[in-house]
This record gives sequence, C-alpha cells and structure tokens, in this order.
Amino acid sequence: MTANQQTSLELWPVGNCQVSGLIDRRGALVWGCVPRVDGDPIFCSLMNDDRRDVGEWRFELEGQVSATQHYERNTPILVTRLEAEDGSAVEIRDFCPRFERSGRMYRPVAWVRIVRPLAGAPRMRVVLRPMRGYGAQVAETTNGTNHVRYLVSPQAIRLSTDAPIGHVLSGRVFRVESDQHFFLGPDEPFSGNLRAQLRQMEEQTRKYWTLWVRGLHIPLEWQDDVIRCAIALKLCQHEETGAIVAALTTSIPEAPHSERNWDYRFCWIRDSYFTVQALNRIGALDVLEKYLAYLRNIIDSARGGQIQPLYSVMGDSELDETTAAHLAGYRGQGPVRVGNAAYFQVQHDCYGQIVMPTAQAFFDRRLLRMADDRDFASLEKVGEMAWKMHDQPDAGLWEFRTRQEVHTYSAVMCWAACDRLANVAAHLGKDDRHALWRERAQAIREKIEREAWVDDGGDGHFGASFESDYLDASLLQMVELRFLQPDDPRFQSTFAAVEKALRRGEHMLRYDSEDDFGLPETAFNVCTFWLIEALHMAGRDEEARVLFDTMLSHRTASGMLSEDIDFESGELWGNFPQTYSLVGIINCAGLLSKPWSEVR
Repeated sequence: MTANQQTSLELWPVGNCQVSGLIDRRGALVWGCVPRVDGDPIFCSLMNDDRRDVGEWRFELEGQVSATQHYERNTPILVTRLEAEDGSAVEIRDFCPRFERSGRMYRPVAWVRIVRPLAGAPRMRVVLRPMRGYGAQVAETTNGTNHVRYLVSPQAIRLSTDAPIGHVLSGRVFRVESDQHFFLGPDEPFSGNLRAQLRQMEEQTRKYWTLWVRGLHIPLEWQDDVIRCAIALKLCQHEETGAIVAALTTSIPEAPHSERNWDYRFCWIRDSYFTVQALNRIGALDVLEKYLAYLRNIIDSARGGQIQPLYSVMGDSELDETTAAHLAGYRGQGPVRVGNAAYFQVQHDCYGQIVMPTAQAFFDRRLLRMADDRDFASLEKVGEMAWKMHDQPDAGLWEFRTRQEVHTYSAVMCWAACDRLANVAAHLGKDDRHALWRERAQAIREKIEREAWVDDGGDGHFGASFESDYLDASLLQMVELRFLQPDDPRFQSTFAAVEKALRRGEHMLRYDSEDDFGLPETAFNVCTFWLIEALHMAGRDEEARVLFDTMLSHRTASGMLSEDIDFESGELWGNFPQTYSLVGIINCAGLLSKPWSEVR
C-alpha cells in the first residue's frame, strides 16, 4: 500500500478523559500520548508518514483480507473484526477504562485491548513498539513472566497480558486459541485475575457511558449522530482540570503541503465556549461544570483580567512552539509542531467567551456549584478588559500571525461580555452595576454599527473588520450572539453578501482573502454549519437539510469530522477530531430536527 492509502483520517477515537488514542482502519493504535493529551506521543505512526514498524500497536492477522469496525452503542468502546483469506477471524475490543471506584472516577493512563478468536484457527502477531521523545527513539524494554515494561519518559508504562510474553517481544506469529487480554498502563504490578478484571472494567466502562448518554436531551432526528459527537466532545475534556482541547492531534495540515500544521492539543477559550454551548443544549452539564472550574482558575491567574487565547490543559500560559525533528509528518508533510505560538497573540473575542458560559452559572439551579457575588467580582475584571479592548486591533478568531485589525467578531464578543454582565448584575440585584454594563454594551453596539457597516451602494453589509470591507464567515454568528435578529435587514443583506463571496457549492470558506500562507485552499467545516444555521434562520429549511445531510456524508466511518475539507475532492484535512466541527453537527441537528411531539 502507498503512504496515502495507509495514512488517512479514517480514525476511531477512544479515551477516558485522561488519556486518548486514535485507532486506524486496520485496528492499529496510531496516535496516543502520555501522561495526557498534550504529552509525548508514544504512539506516533500517524505523524510518521508510512513508517509502520515503530510507534504503533497492532495485531496482524496472518493472511488478513478485511477489517470492519463499529462502536458499541452509546459508548466509545471500539470493536474491530479482522478476517483472513482462510476464513479465520478475530475480534479486537478497544477501550480506556472509565468508571466510578472508591468514591472517585477511575480513569488511568491506560489502554485495554482484548483479542478474541471468532472463526477458524487464526494466527496473528503482536506489534507493540512505543516511542519516546516525539519519535526520537523506540522505548527500551524490561520484562517479567507476564509483563513488559516500556521505558517511555518520564515514567515507564507496563503491559500486563495473558498472551505469550516471548511472542509479544519477538513479534512472532502464534495461534489465537483463547481470548488474549492486554492492559497497557501504569508501571504497577497487576494484582488479581487479569482476564476477570479487564472484563469487569469493560462492563463498568460500558455502564458508565450508556448511563451518561441516557441523560442527554437529544433531537428526534439524527440521534446516533448527535450521541457520537457528544461522546467525542466529552473525550476532548481533560477531566482533572476541566480543560477542553480543540482536537486530539497536532500538525495534520489544513491543506496538502500548506505547512498550515498546528498543535491543537490545548484549550482555546473560543473553541471551548462553542463546545460547552453545544453540550449544554443537550444537557451535558457535567462538562460545563468542570470547564467552569477551569475558567475560574484561569480568571484567578489573569493579570488584571487579561486573558490569552489558549492555555495548556493544566492552565499553563506559556506554550512555546517548536518542531519534532524526528517525525516526518502526516503523509510526510511536516513540520510536526509541538506547542502553539498563538498563546501570545492578542484575541479580544476571548472575553465574551469567558463571560457567556460563566453567566449561566448565576441562573442555572441544576448546577452543583452556582456562581455567587465573589464570582461576579472576578468576572467583572474580564468585562473591564472587554470594555477596554473592544475597539482595539487584534489577530482575530482566525489567528492571523502577521497583521492586526479591529475585527467585527471580536468587537461583538466584547459587546456580548458587557451585555451578559448586565443580565447577571440585574439578576443579583446590583442596579448600579447593571446600569454600567448596559451602558457599555450600548456604546459598543453603536460603535460596531457605525464602524463595521459597509455601504456598498446596495443594501450594505457588515464587514469582517472596522478597517476594510472584506467578508468572513464569523459574521453569520451575529444572530447566534443576539447582536442581530434573524429578520433584521442588516443581517439578511450581510448573509447574502457572505454566501455570495464565500460559499463554494456545498462548502464554506472562512474568508477568501490572502493570509500569512496565501489563499485558503480548503473549506472550514464549522463555517459550513454556520451557513446551514443561517439558511434555517432565513426560512430555507429544505436547502439547509440537504446541505446538512451532505456534510454528514463527509464524516469518517467513526462519525467524526476534522477541521477542514477539500471543497473539490471532499477529502478531510486538519486536526482530528475537531471540536468545532462536531459542535456544528449537534447544533444543526437540534435546529433542523422534527420535534419529539410528532412521535410522542
């Protein structure tokens, strides 16, 4: 097989909100980091072109001719069936343990794989060669009777198994005559019966996820699609702190040979806002609550309320950007970046994206911890920055690296920060603060309406920035943010202008002007979902449904989307799975679905 055939985004996420992994269509674990999502990828063959001898964990069935995969219903437990030309077959069951134990959530840095013979006399070999130092070297090993220790940095990991250790170490082919159990996790002796404990872990993990899904409020139509996206979004949360990463990967190019390769294993305030907003709509309050705790720590550490666009999952503010010299990149298209220089950019939309989810905590009586006066005092510091910066240049939500303007979306987000603070102040009975924030929100609104409006000799439209009249897809969010109403002629004319300029058939560009890397070559998937939302608001529901179904057809077999798509070939590009894109599926399904009242 060629590198292009081997390496694709046909990947299946597994995880437990502490560690995650991506399994390809051969059943190989090709991406997984320790001790958390932004750590060293001990499984890194996804980012090493067609080199498959190291950096992955796979089971090779002798004479294999096919592989089929599916998730167990309402869980991230993956089942892969491998079949050989002689009719023999095995099943691989993949999951990361997650369940309540001893009064707390058990979510170890561990992957569990169970191989079960299904037909004939299957023969297979185990290829397990984790790496260290971002692909710098294969991890050395030590071993005992029933385990292998892999000396990855900074801590060793241990494989406990009832498969023949000698065969695992040598990669020898052996007959699978009984179930084989593999637990790759902390460097601790595995006490008890491995087979019984792993099967119990699987059952408890299944129970956890099915009960979590049962608590979701989902639309009547596209139920399985929404459930799958919700599970994947939850897997993108680092539960220890509540941070939500933009994607599980780094450096999958936004377009072929573009060098638009970025590390997305961090918590963007913007992306996380969209994620918790979507999950909140379907009732996943646990993700919101944990994220609000993360935000409170970010606000406490902020200097005078100044917020940067992204942080590490642990809340670190410095994310120096380097490259992994030993990894060739996805399909050999490096560089593979570690860290993200966008952390020192100025992006003023983040103030609104902190205030809006936090504002809910003052009103929502379902929450275990509702916000109080102390939280309002902290949040006002963020609001002060929104007021101070609403008309100042920034890099914008598309993170331009070489230019700054006063971006309309950033200004609208600053307006939203002041507007929501006014709502909270009124709820708390703080009349003087309500008047202040309402006055500031009105002043920002008037400035946006004056400075961002473009008189084009026709109906006019809002532009992407105060300084120029180019368009970008974020203008479609002005209704979602309640800055405009759907029937406002200014929104209707802006929508018409954006659609004409940026729509490419069934896809939507972020913008069509040249940026730091030239002209965009792929469509941005979340922007297409924003287009679908705008079509719905414009009363073009039939067109919106057709476009939504078309976008669903572009998903991987696992039900996922990446960040970008080639609007000519339909091939997926960009980091995976992209939270933005999954949010779009959830939001559009909720808007377009028939109501439950039709069947109840």
